[in-house]
Amino acid sequence: MKKTQFTANKQSLLERIHIDGFLLFALFSLMLTGLITIYSSGGQDWDLVNRQFVRLGLAIVIMFVLAQIPLMAYRRVSIYFYSAGILLLVAVLIVGVTGKGAQRWLDLGIFRFQPSEIMKLAMPMMIAWFISRKGIPASLSNIFIGFLLVCLPTILIAKQPDLGTSLLVASSGVFVLFLAGMTWRLIGVISIMAGAFAPIMWFFLMKEYQKQRVITFLNPESDPLGAGYHIIQSKIAIGSGGIDGKGWLQGTQSQLEFLPERHTDFIFSVFSEEFGLLGVTGLLIIYLCIVLRGLYIANRAQDTFSKLLAGSITLTFFVYVFVNMGMVSGLLPVVGVPLPLISYGGTSMVTLMAGFGILMAISTQKRLLSR
Repeated sequence: MKKTQFTANKQSLLERIHIDGFLLFALFSLMLTGLITIYSSGGQDWDLVNRQFVRLGLAIVIMFVLAQIPLMAYRRVSIYFYSAGILLLVAVLIVGVTGKGAQRWLDLGIFRFQPSEIMKLAMPMMIAWFISRKGIPASLSNIFIGFLLVCLPTILIAKQPDLGTSLLVASSGVFVLFLAGMTWRLIGVISIMAGAFAPIMWFFLMKEYQKQRVITFLNPESDPLGAGYHIIQSKIAIGSGGIDGKGWLQGTQSQLEFLPERHTDFIFSVFSEEFGLLGVTGLLIIYLCIVLRGLYIANRAQDTFSKLLAGSITLTFFVYVFVNMGMVSGLLPVVGVPLPLISYGGTSMVTLMAGFGILMAISTQKRLLSR
């Protein structure tokens, strides 16, 4: 009896601070795994781990803060958030800072930031707000308007150029339209139109290095010491892990520095080599639990806006995982998408945790209203 009462009090505490306990535990499990893998892939550099730890702390604080905000506030600011994001993306193209051949940052003097990261949250919020006002299933005209709202920031981000982020931003908006009742026939028509647009994109929109990535994806062995080097070494690392891996800190591809970008985009290759199929299976189970929990929260949300927003945040997180694992395995072209909460980095991680803060706000809304 005492144990049951203690559990109830514990659950009540989590509800009072608007935190989903299951989701929080899964996210912390990923963060711990990420720190362990970064230590190995970063040459056992504690400074690298400490910097990531500080970023994780900031991301967790942001998640907790956003979880406390009423959902009505998110609904009200959606259009302003989206509009501000568009203006910042235009500013990037005009006065943005260039780095590594791309113009993606705004310099505010104290710090630099990527406005494209804002659109990862502003996009689904805007489309969810627009569709929820009209009701679901969405009409063909509303889906068309929603599709235009998706295209505008996607094109602006692609022009920076940042193909990976534009893919994630576009998917976050398209998922809302799909959940709003987009028919499979319409999806088929859009797919055909996208296929017809592919030649235009190849000849007029894609940069030379982006074309090279596609060519490398189709045949990495054509330039094993040049453009194909990254993916070849990545596949060697993944395959050499076997069933149970070589052991933590024992991966030859990473420790001998054959694998480039090993603590950022290609960190999954390091993890696979050291922990093998068993470790990868465990990691996939954690990711699957997070996705299923997010979809469960979306299904039980109180209103259309919350349902669409929660579903989009969850499915976009799935796209992160799918694209990163696909590109380092040679199943997708390399587009520079990090592995969520595992790869070293700050901006993308903060955006992800902000999304989970909103997701937790939606989750606890259901519980508190139903009590």
